Amino acid sequence: MKSAKQLGIWMDHSTANIMEYSNDKVVTISLELVPAFPEQVENLRMDESLMHNKEQNQQTDFYKKIGDIITDYKEVLLFGPTHAKNELFNLLKDDRQFEKIKFEVMSADKLTENQQQAFVKDFYREREGSN
Repeated sequence: MKSAKQLGIWMDHSTANIMEYSNDKVVTISLELVPAFPEQVENLRMDESLMHNKEQNQQTDFYKKIGDIITDYKEVLLFGPTHAKNELFNLLKDDRQFEKIKFEVMSADKLTENQQQAFVKDFYREREGSN
């Protein structure tokens, strides 16, 4: 997924569907956050603070993986039903390597993969029509 300039990312806190838009086509890859300690979640004796810190570190690593993909694009649409899109944007906006990338952040319901792809196509088609 390189050399195209437009990207759409539907995301929540555990899944990111990364959609490259090029030549009126969308190619999708998915990333998932996998808990590092599923067996420990059931362990009631685990320190809650430690568990929270591990979860936050995992979330940050998940966002960094998405950020690594974003660096190759000029325009990025972040959308989805949770605040994850805003959290990712806030993490990236202060990083100089992303300063030339144009971001758009929009709310969207839970969508099927086809609906997500249509959302990205419609967004960039409309953008092309207004230029």
